[in-house]
Amino acid sequence: MQLGIHLPHAGSQASPELIKRHARRAEDLGLSDVWVSEHIIVPRASFPRSPLFYDPVLTLTWVAAVTERVRLGTSVLVLPMRHPLPLAKELATLHNLSNGRLILGVGVGWLEAEFAALGVPFHERGRRMDEGIAMMRAVWSQDPVSFAAKYIPSAIKEMTMLPQPISHIPMWHGSRSEVAHRRAVRIGDGWHGSQVTPAEAAPVIQRLRRDRPEPGFTISVRSHWNGKDVGEMKERVAAYRDAGVQHIMVHPQDREVDDWDAVIEGVGKVAGA
Repeated sequence: MQLGIHLPHAGSQASPELIKRHARRAEDLGLSDVWVSEHIIVPRASFPRSPLFYDPVLTLTWVAAVTERVRLGTSVLVLPMRHPLPLAKELATLHNLSNGRLILGVGVGWLEAEFAALGVPFHERGRRMDEGIAMMRAVWSQDPVSFAAKYIPSAIKEMTMLPQPISHIPMWHGSRSEVAHRRAVRIGDGWHGSQVTPAEAAPVIQRLRRDRPEPGFTISVRSHWNGKDVGEMKERVAAYRDAGVQHIMVHPQDREVDDWDAVIEGVGKVAGA
């Protein structure tokens, strides 16, 4: 079982110093990876928690500069909100500067007001997701590259984007809907479930393994924890393992409370057990 930790890059506790300190501590503890999330802009009156989010790609670039081994994950990057070309450039650059450590967790998003603020059609987000992934993979692998886009304003004809990634960037899909499930098994390198119990994850994993049996298709879940009972966390990890989970990313249960140290130290104890 691989264990990772969400970094304090979002919420009232977030700061550059805490991000750096916890990334280094995760590496010292032997954790597999560190993770960040994404919101670009949120409705101030109705957003349910602190609106502070450091940009995920820039945050992981900052982390890459102060670590050597730990992998760098997004949980998740909302692809339809961004134009694929500058994003593809940013991700390839991060992957190469970190010596191939990026894990690209992706999703279609849920906050309609955020899409509206960015001028992106919310009800086209699934189609933009598919087309955006295809466009990014084209510029990452072809030189010169041509791509005929339908939903994303773009005209690529015999062009070049360098650098291309030094290795394949694994793409793990967060999926709840049937359409998202089909996308994950069709073009994904893994599944990244959020806030599912081992019992809830088991039938999803059984179906995923029916469609994608190869071990290289990674089954991952995101699980919140308060950092208080290490024995309880060990039991949870064992239950996820029995359900077929290969990777767990742990997030503090309340990102507005300063419990990051307890969570990361506890996860380190579980990983070393």
